[in-house]
Amino acid sequence: MKKATRSTLALLLLAACHGRAPSAADAGAAPAGAPAVDVIAVVQKQIQVTEVVPAEIYGYLWIAMFPRVPAFAEEVLVDRSYRVHEGELLARLSAPELVADRAQAEATWIGDRATLVRLRQAARTPGAVAKNEVELAQAKVKADLDRVRALRTLEGYLDVIAPFDGIVIERDVHPGALVGPSSGPESLPLFRLVQTSRLRVTGAVPEAYVSGLQVGAPASFTVRAWPGRTFTGVIRRPAHALDQKTRTMPVELDFENAKGEIAPGMYAEILWPVERPGQSLLVLTSSIVSTPEALFVDRIRNGKVERVTVKRGFADGKWTEVFGALRPGDLVAVEGSAELVPGSPAAPRPVSPPRAER
Repeated sequence: MKKATRSTLALLLLAACHGRAPSAADAGAAPAGAPAVDVIAVVQKQIQVTEVVPAEIYGYLWIAMFPRVPAFAEEVLVDRSYRVHEGELLARLSAPELVADRAQAEATWIGDRATLVRLRQAARTPGAVAKNEVELAQAKVKADLDRVRALRTLEGYLDVIAPFDGIVIERDVHPGALVGPSSGPESLPLFRLVQTSRLRVTGAVPEAYVSGLQVGAPASFTVRAWPGRTFTGVIRRPAHALDQKTRTMPVELDFENAKGEIAPGMYAEILWPVERPGQSLLVLTSSIVSTPEALFVDRIRNGKVERVTVKRGFADGKWTEVFGALRPGDLVAVEGSAELVPGSPAAPRPVSPPRAER
């Protein structure tokens, strides 16, 4: 009698620790001689875990700079590793044919404009000039001016200008080289320019982790170049759609790289924060039994073994989130086993619960 009283008291204390009054099923007496089974109560809490998401780091802006027109490289003013500023002259190209075409276009424009002036003066005399001739001359002058403007714009491209602040990471041109617009995948640019003061940390977040995504929230990441250190970016630009092949969502973090410690091209691991919006049920990971047919835990109730089918969620240290027909405070076997036969007698023997590691 005393032994049964101590067992019942232990069950009462265990249920009280988890915030639920014990039911008669929890403290149900097992048949005499029933084997003892170590049990622990199902815990209810909010899940807050961190999952590792592989990522790559890119410059916030990057560009392969090709010349807009065929030309010769007359002067190259920067080299690899140069830090340049927006509007800075990087190279000067030479295209004599283009300069000649622009000069010819300007001469044609000036001549046609003078002809138009004379036609307008002559048109003041009734019947001297047909109205159609004046209109044609006006259209020709306009076309001449458009061509002059286009050639002047092309001539302006002979000065290669940095479009943003960044670092020259590659230079593929030398003075005297014939260069031109990109004509295929094997074409080499003049320069490759990357903005490194601000970076994009791009990862593919698995479908199961996107429920807690919050744009603007901080997220940490690590890189191999700085072992033991953690850097913090801000969650920006989620795709809001999954890649159907990988079942992941591309997400970018913004990172202000003021000290220049992180380089574009590095691999990173995002420490992705996952938080369930509501309370979750947790059992010891050792309580879960996996067989080819099902995933289940052994619940001890009314002195008998019950097999409860569950689905596995996040792991929280030694505990694992589960979904199934369980309630907070239900007693499940600490060491689940397929050898525990449903309906067989069992005497629950409570054990102290370990703390969740995270």
